[in-house]
Amino acid sequence: MTKRALHWFRDDLRLADNPALTCAAEAEATVCVYILDEGSDRRPLGGASRWWLSRSLTALSEALDSKGGRLDILRGDPEKLLPALVESARIERVTWNRRYEAPSIALDTRLKEALSGAGVEVRSFNGSLLNEPWQVTTRTGTPMKVFTPYWRAARERGEPDAPLPAPKRLTALPLPDSIKGKICGLAELGLEPTNPDWAGGLRESWTPGEHGALARFDNFLDGALGGYAPGRDKPARDSTSRLSPHLRFGEISPRQIWHALGTARESGEAAGSATDAEKFLSEIGWREFSYHLLFHNPDLATRNYDSRFDAFPWNRDDDSLRRWQRGLTGIPLVDAGMRELWHTGWMHNRVRMVVASFLIKHLLLDWREGEAWFWDTLVDADPANNAASWQWVAGSGADAAPYFRIFNPVTQGETHDPQGAYIRRWIPELAGLSDGDIHQPWKASAAALREASVRIGETYPAPIVDLAFGRQRALDAFASIRNG
Repeated sequence: MTKRALHWFRDDLRLADNPALTCAAEAEATVCVYILDEGSDRRPLGGASRWWLSRSLTALSEALDSKGGRLDILRGDPEKLLPALVESARIERVTWNRRYEAPSIALDTRLKEALSGAGVEVRSFNGSLLNEPWQVTTRTGTPMKVFTPYWRAARERGEPDAPLPAPKRLTALPLPDSIKGKICGLAELGLEPTNPDWAGGLRESWTPGEHGALARFDNFLDGALGGYAPGRDKPARDSTSRLSPHLRFGEISPRQIWHALGTARESGEAAGSATDAEKFLSEIGWREFSYHLLFHNPDLATRNYDSRFDAFPWNRDDDSLRRWQRGLTGIPLVDAGMRELWHTGWMHNRVRMVVASFLIKHLLLDWREGEAWFWDTLVDADPANNAASWQWVAGSGADAAPYFRIFNPVTQGETHDPQGAYIRRWIPELAGLSDGDIHQPWKASAAALREASVRIGETYPAPIVDLAFGRQRALDAFASIRNG
C-alpha cells in the first residue's frame, strides 16, 4: 500500500466526486496542497476570481479539517515547489485533476516526466468534464466545430460515470521542517481587496465553497428549474442556476449535476418539465463544447478562430470602452448589465450577449477588450467559456452568431424585461420612468422626464452611439471582410 501521497488541488476545490483526491486518500497519509501559481505561463486570475478563490480555499480547508486532513498553501512556481515538496516529504504518489489550457497541459507534462523520472507514481484524472475534449469527434476523427452535432455525439456516448463520494477519512501527513516555513496563510496571499474593499456586493451575493455549491443546486432543483426553458432569458427573475462560479472552481462537478438532476426527476422531487431539464443540461453541454474548442484551439482568448477577422477594422475608442465598463453608455439594458457585473461579479446570460454585442457591433470595439474585462470582473471567469462566448458573439468563433445578427438592446429589453424591473434595480435614477420609456429614455417626452426627475446628459447619460448608425457601421465593417 502507498504510504505517502500528495493531492494537488487546482480547479477542483471539493471533496466529493474528486477522483484524484480519492486516489490520494488510499494512502496511509496524505498531503493536500494548493499552489498559488506565480511562476508559470498560466493566465493570472482576475480580481473577482481571486476573491472567490480566497473564500473557496477557506471552505475547502475547513472541509479537509473535518475529515482529518489539512490544506497546505504555497505560492510561487509549481514546477519548482511541487518536486521540492515531494522530495522533502518522501511522497510516493502524486495526484491531480487535469486542466485543459495549453500552459497547464505543458506544465503538467513536464511535472509528470520529472516526478516519474524520480520514481514517483503520478496519476491524473478527469475531474471537471463529462467527456475529455478529445473523446468527442466527427466521424472522421476531427474536432467538432458546431455545438448541436457535438452535443448529439456526446450524448450518444452514454451516461457519465456516477459521482464518487467524498473520502470518509483523511490522515494528514506531517510536513518536514524544511517545508513548513514555506506554507502560507490565506491572508498572506493577498487575494481579497483591502483598500478600497470593493467586494461588498460579492459577499452579499455568493457563498463560495462546496457546501454553498450544493445548497445553490438544491435550491435550483426545488425552484427555478421549473419554467427554466422559457424563464432563463428573463434577467429580472431568479430563473437560472447561478452555478457557473461553483463549476469554474470545481466546487461541484458536472457529473454530480447530471446524476442529481436525473435522480430528482425520477423521484418527482425536482421542479419543472422534461423540457426544462433538457435545456439546463444543454447549458452544461455548451460548457463542454467550450472546453473542446479551447483544447483544440489553445489561443482562443487572443486569436480569432475565424482568421478572416484578422482583417476586421476595429475601432479604437478608450472613452467609450471606459463608459461601457462602468455602465454609463446611456443604453439602459447595457448599463444595467454592466452595473450588475461590477456589483456582484456576475451577469445574467441573456444580458451578457447583449452587452457583448453592443461593445463589438455598435461600438465596433475589439472583442478581446470585452473578454479581458469579463476575465477581471466575473467570479465565473472561465478560460474556455469566456473566450468561446466572446468569439461567438463577435462572429469570429465556432458555431458563431451570423455577422448580421446584431442585438438591438432596446428591443432586447422590451422583450425580456418588459416592465423594466431589471433596469430599475440596477439603474435607480431611471426608476420613475414608465415601462414604455425606461428602455429608451432619450425618446421620452420632456414632461415624462421631468416627472421622473431624469435629466438626460446630467442624471443619466445620453447614448454614446446612435443605435441605427452603429448597426449600419457594423454591417459595413463585417461586409468588408466577408467580401474581401
